[in-house]
Parts: sequence; C-alpha cells; structure tokens
Amino acid sequence: MIEAAFLSRQERFDSVGSTNDIVRGWLADGVPEVCLAVADEQTAGRGRSGRTWVAPPGAALLLSLGFRPGWLPPERAWRIPATVSLAMADAAEEAAGLPDGTIRLKWPNDLVVEAAESSGEWLAGASPSPSEGPASGVDTAVLKLAGVLGESDGLGGPDPRLVVGLGINAGWRHQDFPAELAGGMTSLHEASRGRPVDLAMLLDGFLGRLEVRVGALRAGRFDLADWNARQVTTGRTVDLVLPDGSSERLRALGVDAASGGLVVEDGQGGERTVVVGEIRHLRLPAAAGAGV
Repeated sequence: MIEAAFLSRQERFDSVGSTNDIVRGWLADGVPEVCLAVADEQTAGRGRSGRTWVAPPGAALLLSLGFRPGWLPPERAWRIPATVSLAMADAAEEAAGLPDGTIRLKWPNDLVVEAAESSGEWLAGASPSPSEGPASGVDTAVLKLAGVLGESDGLGGPDPRLVVGLGINAGWRHQDFPAELAGGMTSLHEASRGRPVDLAMLLDGFLGRLEVRVGALRAGRFDLADWNARQVTTGRTVDLVLPDGSSERLRALGVDAASGGLVVEDGQGGERTVVVGEIRHLRLPAAAGAGV
C-alpha cells in the first residue's frame, strides 16, 4: 500500500469486524481526514439497508475512508461517496484491463457491469437517453461488482463526519459465488474473463485517482460528466423501495446534480426527485422499457 500524502492515517488489517467501525472510531478520537482502513477480511461488514457484506478472505478489496466534510455544504455531502465510486471505477477498469466506461454506477453509488443477456458480452459507453431504454434495444443484465456505503454524523454542525465503506469483488470466481447471490453479482476476475487482478495495484491506482478527485472537490469541482455518463439506471424501469418497506414501480429519467437524487417518472406522468431509498432494476425486455 503506497503512502498517499493526502491520507492522515492508513492501516491494513488481516481481519476485522467492520472497517467502517474502525474509521468511525478514529474520527471520534480526533483523527483528521482523510483516514483509511483496509482489510483482507470483514466478519461484520455492512451493506445498504442493513445487509451483511460477505466475501472470502482475499477475494475482495475491502476499505473505509473517513472524512470531516466541513468544507462542503451538507446538501452536497453525497458528492464524497460519489467521488469514491468514480475513483474506484477508473482504477478497477485499469487493473482488470476493461475498456473505459465498462464499470457503471447503479444509483446511488454501487459499481456494476452491464451484460447483454444473449451473448454475455460486457457493454460500455454512456447511458441511453430516457426514451431509448436500456442499452439501446439490447436485453441486458446488471451485475453488482462493488457496494458503497456512506454513513454520516453531524452534517451541518461543528464536527461533521462521513465514513465511506467500499467492497469490490476482485479475484472471486463465479463457481464460488454464494448461490443466493450468484445471479446478480460478478467480480473483476469474471468481468476480465479470468485476468488476474493485483489487489495492491488496484488499491494504489484507486488512491492516486482519489487524491486528485478529492482535491478537485475541495476546490469546488465535481466530475458531473463522468457521474452522468456512468449511470446505468437512467432509462430503466425500477422498483423503488422506501425506508418504510413500501415500494413503487417507476421509470428513472436521470440524476439530479444538486441533490444527487434520482429523477423518476411515476405512472401518471409526473416527475419527482428521490433522495432516499433503494432501487431494484427489473429485467424487462428492452422494448418493454422503451419510452412512448
């Protein structure tokens, strides 16, 4: 692991409960931003909506970053986990030898790849317009590559803290995927058709890109172009699951640059922006997802 100048503290662990918990403790103890914890294994890793993040030891890059985002308006704090996702997307494409744009963002911040269901080929390039449907008429599957979880405390107050946890499946082989998850996940090993992925190189590439992107964010610049281009949710019919467990079927029109929210169209043709919730992509034929 390189000694990145922008990190105030960085430690690597063989096995921990949760890297998010470690970094949260550092921030509580007064450690400045940006701090980094990396683990070969997590026994109590967390995903979105209270899920458990699981991966065999050494099969994934597991890390958490701690920020003190007093330099960013609280309504724009979402740009930090988004920046983390973009930096990892760039680094992972390089480490796995994937074409630029192969790794996409599933709102809000998860990293995915999109595959043509007929051929299994990975698709790269900008998202279609909302009227085109997924992948311009190709039936596709969206497979999760990495989960990103942001946990904040005190935003807008005198001591704001933000922890961003990320776990990206790297050397995990398809035959070893958990049966209950295999249909919706993948790894860099699988996406690259078996190319070995060096975790140290992946981490170093990520940190180098993150330093540049965080510096830009501090200077008031966020990469809206890349953020928009990598959105795989745009143009898709999705189920939106709200914190209370209720859900509704909507069409995703795009993302909102001010709030980071998902702009959706409901069944009555109205539009609104969703900032809290989880989406589930529906595997519908592209023609059924196309606009009218």
